[in-house]
Amino acid sequence: MKIGVALSGGGIRGIAHAGVLKALEDYGIKIDVIGGTSAGSMVASLYAIGYKPDEIFECFKENSSKILGEKKIKLLKGIKNLMSKKSNLKGFKNGESIEKVFNELSLKKNVNKISNIEMPIVIPTVDIKDSKEYIFTNNIPKTDLDNDGKEYITEIGVGEAVRASSSFPAVFNLCTIEKHAFIDGGALDNVPVEEVRKQGADIVIAVKFDEDKINDDCSVMDIIMKTIDIMGSKIAQKDIERSDFVLNINTGKIGLLETKNIEKCFNSGYKAVTNNIEEIKKIISE
Repeated sequence: MKIGVALSGGGIRGIAHAGVLKALEDYGIKIDVIGGTSAGSMVASLYAIGYKPDEIFECFKENSSKILGEKKIKLLKGIKNLMSKKSNLKGFKNGESIEKVFNELSLKKNVNKISNIEMPIVIPTVDIKDSKEYIFTNNIPKTDLDNDGKEYITEIGVGEAVRASSSFPAVFNLCTIEKHAFIDGGALDNVPVEEVRKQGADIVIAVKFDEDKINDDCSVMDIIMKTIDIMGSKIAQKDIERSDFVLNINTGKIGLLETKNIEKCFNSGYKAVTNNIEEIKKIISE
C-alpha cells in the first residue's frame, strides 16, 4: 500500500508542511508519493530529493531572506508599478532567487531535473497564456487523460518548477520558460490530490491551512492571505473531497511573507498531525 501527501500553497506558512512530514515520520508513517503547489512545492521537492523534514526547516531558515529578499516589500510602490501600463507583468519580486536557491539545494543531492528524482512527485502550475494547467513530474501517469486539459512536463530544473508553481500574481513576476508564462499553481490546483493518486498512491492525505479570520485590525497582507485561503478552498474543494483524510493546519494569523514565524509554522504542522494521529492511523490500517 502506498501513501501519498498533497501539500497546499500558503506563503511562508508552507514550512508547516515540513512539520507535518516530520510528525508522520516520527509516528512511523512512510510517504511514497508527494505533491505540492506553490509553497507546498518547495517542501515537496526538497523531501522528494532526499532532505529530511528537519533539514528542510533549516533550509527555509537559512534561505528565506534570499528567496524573499532582505528588504520588506514597499507596498505602495508595488501597487503603482502594477497599475502602470509599462509594468511588463512584474510583481514585487522577480522570483529568480527562488529558482537559484532550489537549484543549488537540489544539486547538493546530485539532482538536476525533476526527471532525476526517484520518489514520485507532482508540482502543478498554470500557464496564463493558454489558461491551462501543467504538471511538473518525474512520471507521466498511465491514466493521463487528454480530455482534462492538463499537460505534463518532465525535463525541467527543480528550481524552475518550484519557481513556476510559486509565482503568485502581483507578488512575483510571471515565470517565463520558452513559450510559457507560468503563475502560481494554486490558481487551478491548490491541493493536488488527484495528481498524487495518479502516481499510484492508495491513500492520499490532503494538507491545507485553516482560513484566517478578518477583523478591523487586519492589514493588507492579512486580506491577501484571506483571499488565498478562499480561492484555494473553493478551487480545491473537489480534489479535497477525493482525499482519504484532510489535515487542516492552524498557524494563526501569519502574513504571506512573515519569515520571523517560520518556527511557529513548523510546530503548527507537527501539532496538527499529533492531534489527528489516531484517525490517520485508523484510515491507513483499514
